[in-house]
Amino acid sequence: MTTPSHPAVDRVAETLAGHGLSPEIVWFDDAVTTAPLAAAALGVEVGQIANSLVFTLDGAPILVLTSGAHRVDTEWLGTQLGGVIGRASKEAVKEATGQVIGGVAPVGHPAPVRTLVDVDLAGYDDVWAAAGHAKTVFPTTFDELVRITGGTPHAVVPAAGANA
Repeated sequence: MTTPSHPAVDRVAETLAGHGLSPEIVWFDDAVTTAPLAAAALGVEVGQIANSLVFTLDGAPILVLTSGAHRVDTEWLGTQLGGVIGRASKEAVKEATGQVIGGVAPVGHPAPVRTLVDVDLAGYDDVWAAAGHAKTVFPTTFDELVRITGGTPHAVVPAAGANA
């Protein structure tokens, strides 16, 4: 049986290799476009899924790699970053990453995208990220995500009990 191939997944694998990594890219029979679907398919906690979400910060794309256990608090995060975070259109996501919503990987983009890496992901030994297609994921770690993306570790929701 041949391994499936897709240009976006190939770019992700090439980028990972450029960082000295060669994780197995897992292909599923069906799309795993949500953290709960990916976690169930892998048999891991939903918090171990690193969702790659593209937003805009004052109009510029920003990639937020967030734990699948929660939703990004865009109003709070925008305040933390000194701007306004909005939802990126599917066209803006494709332009910024070269990938489509549901399969956006943390790497393999046509140009660097400012990236925040959810500090909650540091609580897991292994995390899983999309590999450029809705049917693909790869294993990594919080530290590797920060390194390979050039990302900034940052909370994406207020701490429990904290005032927004």
